[in-house]
Amino acid sequence: MGNYCFGIDVGGTTVKCGLFHTDGTLVEKWEIKTRTENHGEAIVPDVAKTILDKIEEKGIDKADVDGVGIGVPGPVTESGDVLVAVNLFWGFKHLAKELEELTGLHAKAGNDANVAALGEAWKGAAEGAKNIVLLTLGTGVGGGIIIDGKIVHGAHGAGGEVGHACINHAETAVCNCGNHGCLEQYASATGIVRIASQELARTKDESILRNSTLTAKAVLDAFKAGDEVAIRIMESVGDRLGGAMAIFAAVVDPEAFVIGGGVSRAGQPLIDCIRKYYEKYAFPTCRETPISIAALGNDAGIFGAARMVIQEK
Repeated sequence: MGNYCFGIDVGGTTVKCGLFHTDGTLVEKWEIKTRTENHGEAIVPDVAKTILDKIEEKGIDKADVDGVGIGVPGPVTESGDVLVAVNLFWGFKHLAKELEELTGLHAKAGNDANVAALGEAWKGAAEGAKNIVLLTLGTGVGGGIIIDGKIVHGAHGAGGEVGHACINHAETAVCNCGNHGCLEQYASATGIVRIASQELARTKDESILRNSTLTAKAVLDAFKAGDEVAIRIMESVGDRLGGAMAIFAAVVDPEAFVIGGGVSRAGQPLIDCIRKYYEKYAFPTCRETPISIAALGNDAGIFGAARMVIQEK
């Protein structure tokens, strides 16, 4: 076994990079800019260059590097092919193969949320768990499912796309994916603002939200401060999210749920709100499944990416 591996997490603005020992110790982390111009043609060569530069800078023998794992936003097949990555302006791409050719190192690729889930199961909030479901509540709702310690990629690379589970068949507003009633339309930061706007228009009740710019953070802060309108908004979010998680539990029965993304910064009050509805809807055997806040923050992606490579050894 080599002594080192790399974990790469490609975002729309920056690429997070990590050099690890194969026991999971993070040696160093750094970032480079994501150059998305010209259909993102420079992204993979830039990643390859920063890896090779780091190997040279540290005086590492290439034979001591087990490989490089990379997470990207978009569906990725088990063989490491990206079907499309809209935020990177990519169409179909043989990502793992391309990275191997440019670095001379073994490479594995995965969807960023799936990879983050693997990181949380390895060294994060669900450390030691073999079966987890991660939900990332950010601008959208991402997810990752880990079963028996491995990412569920699915037949089309769409395993773990929990944000696009349809939970409201009566919804008329359109989700970014083109469907209607997706979980993302209720539990993301933008979804919370949407529900808040509807609630503030529906009621004349006093609320501190009427005096500020409406953001998910403002709603969550008002919720924690006991604002009655904000509580109703978050009860609605908790109902939708807890109900969706109960469905996921009936399918995969995880050891733990992990909640990440910007919305998760609301902390325990958010978890308590979700838990109440999760327990209401969950199959009795799954009712006690712990729900916790992600522990690795922005580093979950690089840890999970590194883990993909180490797992094979």
